Amino acid sequence: MITEILQRQHDFFQTQQTKDVSFRKKSLKRLQEEIVKREDAICDALYADFKKPKFETLAAETQFVLAELKYTLKKIDRWARPKRVSASWMNWPSSDYIYKEPYGAVLIIAPWNYPFQLAIAPLIGAIAAGNTAVVKPSEVTPHTAAVISEIIKAVFDPAHVAVVEGGVAVSQQLLAEKWDYIFFTGSTQVGKIVYESAAKHLTPVTLELGGKNPCIVDATANIDLAAKRIVWGKFLNAGQTCIASDYILVHESVKDKLVDALKENITKCYGENVEASPDFSRTVSQKHYTGLRDMLEGEDILFGGHSNDTDNYLSPTLVNEPKMNSKLMAGEIFGPILPIISYKTEDDIHTYISNYGKPLAAYVFSNNKEFQEKIIDTYSFGGGAINDTVIQITNKLLPFGGVGQSGIGAYHGKISFDIFSHHKAIIKKANWFEAPVRYPPYNVPIKFAKKIKHLF
Repeated sequence: MITEILQRQHDFFQTQQTKDVSFRKKSLKRLQEEIVKREDAICDALYADFKKPKFETLAAETQFVLAELKYTLKKIDRWARPKRVSASWMNWPSSDYIYKEPYGAVLIIAPWNYPFQLAIAPLIGAIAAGNTAVVKPSEVTPHTAAVISEIIKAVFDPAHVAVVEGGVAVSQQLLAEKWDYIFFTGSTQVGKIVYESAAKHLTPVTLELGGKNPCIVDATANIDLAAKRIVWGKFLNAGQTCIASDYILVHESVKDKLVDALKENITKCYGENVEASPDFSRTVSQKHYTGLRDMLEGEDILFGGHSNDTDNYLSPTLVNEPKMNSKLMAGEIFGPILPIISYKTEDDIHTYISNYGKPLAAYVFSNNKEFQEKIIDTYSFGGGAINDTVIQITNKLLPFGGVGQSGIGAYHGKISFDIFSHHKAIIKKANWFEAPVRYPPYNVPIKFAKKIKHLF
């Protein structure tokens, strides 16, 4: 079946319809209208999958996607035009251009944590750039996958955009095919498998992965405001956010004050009984929930740690000084557990950050501008924020993506259009002049040849 779907998409791409910008715009407008029409159904699906609060679904899923659609529709004509660049003297007289050309058939594999946004946002870029696409939503969030399937079937010819649902076996079948581009969001472990599969066909990829994201709080930080912003960014979606703070490195002189402020803000956000709060999600699956519970074994819990096995509920939990080789610190947590580790010197900071590879995000709470810039300059990470968390994803003019083990490539806004486009270099040469020096026999002094660099 998958082979047939892909063949239909190749055939559809060969009709050249998707290269017509007006065709792309009409497709995106229909998608926009369908999402608006089904917004309540999307919210209901996400609540059914893991009790995601409606406000979070609107803010981080549907409205995020609708903003991306609005911006893309506004800018697509300009993005799709050939871009003229300066010609070199070597090619004078000529006009030089960059043409944006679609790759062809694109595979988009979406994760479960933001199952609507992270399926549809890359699809917007793929369609805007003129590709066909197959979307594989996560089987871990079946209600959302079903709504995605219904929306895409209502909007697109299946030869243009199709949905393939299923588990690991289906993903393996998809990856066995030869795609023109693969866009994957998920874990680093699975990202390696995707990359290996793509390499067999020399297929280009974007890999949006994860990492152990540090949050540094120094002695100069506004502790109360830092705690408020950390709690919001960490426990949004019950910690199941790839750019959430994975652990805090706090200067020892302000650690106790920060811990107290974190506790206070958790209670302000979710009440004394977090389990009863309508604003706190559940862990998405029994498997993931069990893994989080295992991470807490033997740890010093400062706050929280409450759970309910029947509902995959784990409360916001603060953990005191876990060891670097503990289960909790071995990899990305991806849940409502926040380790708090004190530091004395910048060497202590370096010991931790350098131990975990290049993270997807990093955050610094400090009023010391020199310290802020030093962290930005010293460490490689996908992106981040100073004196806040998570908000870097909200600016469509900023690239979103990782580096090293946290990912390859970035997207959002124009960058999404660009990643799904091959940039084709074209020189249009005039015929009214020809420089004889370029042709053999080369009857020019060698000293002239050594100065050709000035003509490029």
